[in-house]
Amino acid sequence: MMSKREREVLQLIPIGMSNLEIGKALQITEGTVKLHVNNILSKLNVSDRTQAVIVSLKRGLIRLP
Repeated sequence: MMSKREREVLQLIPIGMSNLEIGKALQITEGTVKLHVNNILSKLNVSDRTQAVIVSLKRGLIRLP
């Protein structure tokens, strides 16, 4: 199960935000964003951000803006 923060990070990935931009938007460090992204990839059993977005859309975890 994803944490609230992981879901927040995941929601910002498909709009093209970098880790640094996500960190600024959520007021966390870029390193913390990287940790959340790695956790998301692991939990979704995917190897990159694009796959994470596709799987998340298919599972209804996120919506495109």
